[in-house]
Amino acid sequence: GFIFQVTSFQRLALRSLSTSSAHDHPEHGRLVYKGNLAKTVLRVRFFSYSTSIFNLFMMPHIMLKSGIGVESLLVQAAFYGLIGFFTFVTPVTLHILTKGYVVRLYYKDEVDTYTAITYNAILAEKATVFHQKDVKIPDITKMFTTFYAKTKSMLVNPTLFPNPQDYNHLMGYDKSSFFKFEELEE
Repeated sequence: GFIFQVTSFQRLALRSLSTSSAHDHPEHGRLVYKGNLAKTVLRVRFFSYSTSIFNLFMMPHIMLKSGIGVESLLVQAAFYGLIGFFTFVTPVTLHILTKGYVVRLYYKDEVDTYTAITYNAILAEKATVFHQKDVKIPDITKMFTTFYAKTKSMLVNPTLFPNPQDYNHLMGYDKSSFFKFEELEE
């Protein structure tokens, strides 16, 4: 019954999520980067959300059938606390860790702006538009941040840029004094 419905819903939703439309968005500019973990991030977060929803529906049923906490309010509170922790903390933690993962990055040459596509809290694609001058590189290497676009942390894999020059321009390396100094020496 219920478990089969949840599993069917998961399969159907994942199928529709993974067969999303083509990545051609001329309004955003040309595609300069595509994250190779996009589907994995989406699936892990979706699985976490769906198991949390399943837990919420099953918790009262488990409490009634097992009789946990009938004798003791403390045992009942501990049980709800443990289930609640995994029900809410896991999806929130996954969202915080992966919210800056760039699925696709577009660049408009004529206006020098980027559009980063990320996933929001409800697993929909979110477009963040920023100018190259808005890019700030963190002073200390951070685990889930390659750069900041204004104040939003973004995570990209430099090796996945088909054209390394696109990555250099994004990060502002093509404008740095280090490269100009090298050019002068040559």
